[in-house]
Formats: sequence, C-alpha cells, structure tokens
Amino acid sequence: QQEKEDLQEKLKLREHLSQAAGKSESPSKNIDLELKQLQCKLKNLHNEITKQSTTIKFLKNEAQEKEERIRGLQAKNSRLERDLSMKRPLIEDLRSRLKASQANEKTHNETLESLERKVKTLTADCSNKKTSIDSLKQRLDTATKEKSQFEAMYHKAKDELEKKDLKLTNLETKITETECAMTELQTTTSQQLHDLAKQNEQALEAVQKKLLLSSDKVEEFISFVKALTRELQHSIQELRTKIKQARKMGEMRACRKGLSQESVQLAASILNVSRTDLEEILEVEDDEETAKTKMEFEKDKEWLQYVQKLTEAQFPFASYLMDAILEKLNEKKKLIEECISLMK
Repeated sequence: QQEKEDLQEKLKLREHLSQAAGKSESPSKNIDLELKQLQCKLKNLHNEITKQSTTIKFLKNEAQEKEERIRGLQAKNSRLERDLSMKRPLIEDLRSRLKASQANEKTHNETLESLERKVKTLTADCSNKKTSIDSLKQRLDTATKEKSQFEAMYHKAKDELEKKDLKLTNLETKITETECAMTELQTTTSQQLHDLAKQNEQALEAVQKKLLLSSDKVEEFISFVKALTRELQHSIQELRTKIKQARKMGEMRACRKGLSQESVQLAASILNVSRTDLEEILEVEDDEETAKTKMEFEKDKEWLQYVQKLTEAQFPFASYLMDAILEKLNEKKKLIEECISLMK
C-alpha cells in the first residue's frame, strides 16, 4: 500500500512535470517512456493489490473459521475434561479389572499348559488306539474269514447230520428189533444165571473153607519159621559163647603154665587183690573180641529182620527163605566143628 502511495506521488509529479512541459513547447521522449512504464507498474500493482485483497479476505475467512473451530475445540476440551473427571473412577475400576483379568490370564495360561500336556498325552493315546484299532481290524478280517470257513463247515456238517439222522432212524428200528430179542435172551439168561449163582455160592463156600485152612496153614508156617529162626540164632549164640569160653580156658591154661604160683601171688600182692580177682581180670575180653561180638549180634539181628521181611513179602519167597536158613545152618555147622576142635 505504501508503494501504491509512492507511485501515486510519482504520477502526480509526472503530471505536474508534464503540465510544466506542456507549457514548454517540446516534451521529451524519455518522460513519455517513464510514464508508460509507470502506468504498467501501476497496473501490475493494482492487479497485485486485488490479488492480495482477495487473499486477505480468504485469510480473514479462514481465521474466522479457525476461531470458530478453536471455540468448538475448547468447548469440546471442556466437555472432554468433564467426561475424563467422570470417567476416572471407571478407568480405575477398569484397571482393577485389568489386574484381575491378568491374574485370571495367568491361571488360564497355566490351565492351557496343562491342557496342552493333556492334549499331547491324548494324542499319544490316540496313536496307540489307532494302532490297536488297526490290529483289531486285522483280527476282524481274520475272524470274518474264519466265520465264512466255519459257515461252510457248518453247512457241510448239517448235510452230514441229515445223512446220519437217516442212518439213526434205521439204527433205531434195528435197536427196537434187537431189544425185543434181548428181552427174550434176558429171560433165558436170568434163569441160567440163577442156576449158575447157586452153583457159584456152593463153590464159593468150598473155596472159603479152603482159604481159611490155607491161611491157618500159612500162619502156622510163619510161626514155625519164626520159632526155627529164633532157635537157630539162640543155638548159634550158645555155640559162640562156648567157643569163647573154650578159647579163654585154653588161654588161661597157657598163661598158668607160663606163670608160676609165686609170680601169680606176687602180681596179686602188687595189685592188692585176691588171686580169684586177678584171674577175673585176666579173663576180661579185649576190645577186638567185644567189637567182634557186637558185629555178630548186629548180623544176627539183620538176618532175623531179613527172614521176617521174606515171610511178609509176596509169593514166591521159598527159595530165598531156604537160602537164608541154609546159610545159618552152615554157620552153625562150622561153629560146632570149631567148638569140637577146641574141646579136644
């Protein structure tokens, strides 16, 4: 606007100068050119001024709109502040709820983890069950095959049964015929059996009598064998004692011959015993003799037990019993010969 004023002043000066030059007879060309330039500038400035005025109007409108917006925003801000003050307790409540929800989320996460573990175990179980189902399917296939085979066998067996039923009916007719024949036979055989039973009773009575006699004889024989064995053993023991006494007598005689009466008396006085006691001491058996007698007693005992077993054993036992008794008789014979030789 100041430039506009400067230009207007310059134009006024130019006009004044032009008027002064008009008074003069020849205006210069330079002044005209400057005037033209100034007019052009003035036009340009006028255009710019119009543009700026339009922009100023536009800016004023924008400023008014912005002021209105600012007022609206301020009102909105005040409303928001009021809402915020009202919503603070709600926010705090929401925060507490958020904390609770976070705690619940932790528990939910834990439950989720446990559920995931369960899902894993269930998947493993499912895989195992799938394998078991596959095996069961295979079994079912085999079972169906077996079923078809058994059905075929059943039909075959049914046909065979029908054939056998026919045979059975034929057999039943034959059985009825045979039963009739059997009844006739039974009547005849019952009579014959009755007669045979009478004969058998008589024969059984005779056999029982014979058995009683034979059992009595066996008992008598066993008692005889026992008495014989006892007598044999007793006689053998007597012979052994006689042989021992004869041997001792011979030894005593030899000892007496070797020892004088004075030496015997001296030995009795040294031992401070009588002469008869000294003889008894000399007559005491040695250890070998006692062991021998003990062995002989044990052998006799075993022999008696053996004979008793033979008599109680099953038949036949006569040969074994004869051998045992002959053995003892031979022993007795040897002992008698030995006794006779010692008595001489």
